[in-house]
Amino acid sequence: MRYPPEETAAKHERILEEAARLFRERGFDRVGVAEVMKAAGLTHGAFYAHFASKEALAAEVAANSVARGRGLIAEAGKAGSPQVQYVRSYLSRSHRGDPGAGCAMASFGSDIARQPESVRSAYSAELSRLFDEMAPVLSEAVTGAAAQRAEAIRLMSSMVGALVLARCVNDPKLSDEILLAVRRAELKRLEEAAG
Repeated sequence: MRYPPEETAAKHERILEEAARLFRERGFDRVGVAEVMKAAGLTHGAFYAHFASKEALAAEVAANSVARGRGLIAEAGKAGSPQVQYVRSYLSRSHRGDPGAGCAMASFGSDIARQPESVRSAYSAELSRLFDEMAPVLSEAVTGAAAQRAEAIRLMSSMVGALVLARCVNDPKLSDEILLAVRRAELKRLEEAAG
C-alpha cells in the first residue's frame, strides 16, 4: 500500500525523533530497530521503507541532532545577550536531567567515536557547520572569523564537557558543583569580553 508523500515524510520524522531520543538516553548500541519503531508507533517491518539499515538511521539521527542544536543557537542569537542565555540554559539542572531532549553532543559523548564511519562523518560535518554558525552568535566580543570559530569551539567544548561530567557522577551535590563552576567561569569570561 502506498501512502501520500506527506504521510511518509511525517512517519520518517517520527522515526528520527524517537530514535534520537532513545539514542540520547541510552546510546546507539543499546537501542534496537524494533524498539525505535515501537516508540514511533509503527511496525518493525516499516523501518526498511525509510532506512537501509540501523547505521543509516544512526547517521541521519547524528546529523539531524547537531543540526537541531544549530537551530537552538540561531534562536538564542535573536534574543538579547544570547551568549549569557545560552550558557545559563545549557549548564542548567533541567538540561542535565533530560538527556533525551537535550544536547546531542553531550548525550552521544564518546559513543559517536565507536560508531561506523558513516555515522561519524555525518556527525562531524554537522558539528563543523555548528561551529561556523555559532561563532558570530556566541563569540561577539572576538574579532575575525577564525578567532570566533576557535572561541566557539572552546566554549562548546567546555560546556559539553561539564554537562557530560555532571551527568556521569551519582552525587547530586558534585553534579551541581560541576555545572555551577563552569557556568560561573563562562559567564565571567563573557562579562570580561564585553568590557
